[in-house]
Parts: sequence; structure tokens; C-alpha cells
Amino acid sequence: MEVRVQKIIAQLGIASRREAEEMIRQFRVKINGTLAQLGQKIDPEKDLITIDDQTLTRNFRPNLIYLLLYKPAGFVCTCHDPQKRPTVLQLLPPELRSGLGIHPVGRLDIDSTGALLLTNDGDLTFGLTHPSHSITKTYDVLVKGHPPEAVLQNWREGIVLAGKNTRPAQVRLLERLPQQSRLEVILQEGRKRQIRLSAEQLGYPVIKLHRTAIGSIQLQSSIATLQAGEYRYLTNNEINFLEKQIEQMYTNTMSQITKGV
Repeated sequence: MEVRVQKIIAQLGIASRREAEEMIRQFRVKINGTLAQLGQKIDPEKDLITIDDQTLTRNFRPNLIYLLLYKPAGFVCTCHDPQKRPTVLQLLPPELRSGLGIHPVGRLDIDSTGALLLTNDGDLTFGLTHPSHSITKTYDVLVKGHPPEAVLQNWREGIVLAGKNTRPAQVRLLERLPQQSRLEVILQEGRKRQIRLSAEQLGYPVIKLHRTAIGSIQLQSSIATLQAGEYRYLTNNEINFLEKQIEQMYTNTMSQITKGV
């Protein structure tokens, strides 16, 4: 059975599908000695994949690693940045930076801080970044001004960004400061710069954005108190939580397909 090259690379835990696609664009991937093409399908039982001239085999799969990183501002959530900006992988020790396929799951923009998952489990990454996923993400957001309750309710109910309604969100006032407000925002989707664009559209631009939790995985908890730039390994309970989230997503998707939704 033929499978797309980027899917095989993700299944082997080398990178996420998005990162695998970028590897192909950068001419780092070959199939049987010939440069791979984006979207190319191959037979993993017969065809030979090499990345940076390192041959992958069906038995090649590094031990699965799951990390929670406190991302500081000024780092981009990618493995390779064409603009040569610092990447989140540079915050890891040398033994975790290369050869294991560790990559960020989703993104925080360069100015945002907080909880970021990293793993070499391609299937987990695909599930958590799938548009239909519903794992919650919690943010501590500092905005300019004092949005009234009516504006917060509008945000909760969803607004239109790029011609598409956002999903309902949980938004509550944490603290009223001079000329600023601290809000807690909990989302069940991950559209690009969603909080910043929503706040700006509502008339209360974001000053600082900090992700405090991904589902039940807390950046600051009894397990560890991370400082900016630090990371820790996920516990078995946290890994099980993520896997259950993905299983539920697939169950819901299949149910919708069966019902013809």
C-alpha cells in the first residue's frame, strides 16, 4: 500500500507532518536516491527513504519523548527558521536537539510565552493539531483598556475572523489595572493569532499573551515550577490524557461521518 512520504516520516516519529513537508521543500529527503516530491506516495515496504543522507528503515523509531516547555518571548515554534531566528529547539540540551525528531506541537507566536508541547510522536502531533481537535488551551492575556461585560460576552459567543466564526470561548476578567485588564481566555481551537486578532477587532489590543495550560497539563503545578526557557518530561498521566483526547476526537469524527454531518 502506497503512503505519502510526509505521513511515513511522521509515523516514524522523525517530525510532524508539517515539518516533514518542510524537509521535502528544503530538498533534504530522497526516495531511492532521488529527491522526494511533496505529496509523493511510496511503498514503505519497498522504497528507501533518506533524510540528510541518513537512511530510515522500518525498524527505525526513536523512543517516544513528550516534553512541556516554558517558551520565552523571542523564540519561534519551528525546527528550522529561514530567517535564522532562535527556535524553541535551541532551548533543549544537545542530546535532544537532533536525531530524535523532536518538534513543537502547534505554535505560539514569537512574542507570546508559556506552555508548549514538544514530542517526536508524529501521530500525537497530527491528532493534536487537527482542525477538529477540541483540547482546551488556557491563556493569561493582558489587554489595553477595560473591556465591558458586553464586549467579553461578544468574545465568548464567537466573532468573525477572516470570514469565519470562531468557536465559543471562555473569557473572564482576572484583574482590572490602570489602563489595562488581565483576562483569562480558554479556547478550543488554535487559529493563527486568534486571541490577538480577536482582541484587536474588539478594540482592546493584546499587550502580553501567556499560555498557562494545555488541557489539564499545567505550566505551573505541583509537578514542577518551570521558569522561562525550562522544560520537563510529561508524566504518564499527562501522556494518557493527550492520547484520550485524540481518541475522543477520532470517535467524534467517525460519528459525524456515519451520520453524514
